[in-house]
Amino acid sequence: MAASAGPRLLRLRLADFRNYPALDLACGAMLTAFVGPNGAGKTNILEAIALLSPGRGLRRAALDAIPRQGGSGGFSVFAEFATVTGPLALATALQPGEVQRQCRIDRAPVPSANRFLDHLALLWLTPDQDGLFRGPPGDRRRFLDRLVLAVDAAHGTRAGRYEQALRHRNRLLEEGGGARWLDAIEQEIAELGTALAAARVETVRRLAALAGAPAADPAFPHAQVALTGEIETRLLAEPAGAVEDWFRAALAAHRSRDRAAGRALVGPQVADLLVVHGPKNQPAAQCSTGEQKALLIGLLLAQAGLIRQMRGAAPLLLLDELAAHLDPERRAALFRGLERLGGQVFMTGTDPQLFAGLGADAALLAVAEGRVGRL
Repeated sequence: MAASAGPRLLRLRLADFRNYPALDLACGAMLTAFVGPNGAGKTNILEAIALLSPGRGLRRAALDAIPRQGGSGGFSVFAEFATVTGPLALATALQPGEVQRQCRIDRAPVPSANRFLDHLALLWLTPDQDGLFRGPPGDRRRFLDRLVLAVDAAHGTRAGRYEQALRHRNRLLEEGGGARWLDAIEQEIAELGTALAAARVETVRRLAALAGAPAADPAFPHAQVALTGEIETRLLAEPAGAVEDWFRAALAAHRSRDRAAGRALVGPQVADLLVVHGPKNQPAAQCSTGEQKALLIGLLLAQAGLIRQMRGAAPLLLLDELAAHLDPERRAALFRGLERLGGQVFMTGTDPQLFAGLGADAALLAVAEGRVGRL
């Protein structure tokens, strides 16, 4: 499949979003940097773009935290794209008093933000992810699931149904539910959990081939990546049907243990993504802060490359305050890597000098007090 540059965001319109009463922004450059002081609203723009995908965006904020203070009580995000098949419009909004956001594609309502994945893949890095390798396994599962979702639109729905089934089983165990009810919910958990784990295993297998290859730029070392967990290990050697049968039997055998723990102690919800610094053969968690940052960026570039390979189009990248934590050589290497990917990129920073290495076609936009203009 020949890869394309992917959808290009041409225009972004916001209403009552964070500190923006209204914003109408032309943004067709492939590389755009928003520059301004802390609190000016740079990350808010990235957050708005991130909501053109399933989930809670790059801040993982509750919907009722997003509307502008003193505004209508809701918000809206409207984006116009150019694609290889023609114009595309994506929109999402929260109406005042509502608890769920509405989504539209080409102005027609769609059931959920999952449908955005048919048209657009998004990846992001934020300062909150700097501790990814030292943080809890749940952070790394979310990091991986964002990648899986970009290449498997059903993954989010599958994960949601799996978590719901786990909560149902926990209630049954706590309340002393009958064996027939537990058998039924454990069958559902085994089916959904095996499919969830299999999607992660396959994505990690593909990612490992890209991330483990000699780095295109030594500034970002190659990495060894693997997924740990009993189900995940079994899926490498056994058919999915056999693993599903084993999982169901394990759930039934450990009801007393899980009742005491208040949760299931086996399943994809306890898996972990392990990352090793390739040149040093050292776990990422034991590397220096600078080495972890370089590994994280290298992993992001590998993820973007995998999405480009599997979807046939590069993802749109959102990089919040990333350049500020890199020395000049690594910043230059990052910009080279982004140009090689060929997708559209939006970045933020407080100092315009951070983006001095961008090409002449890049756009530098000044952000101040909820206004955006040319730098």
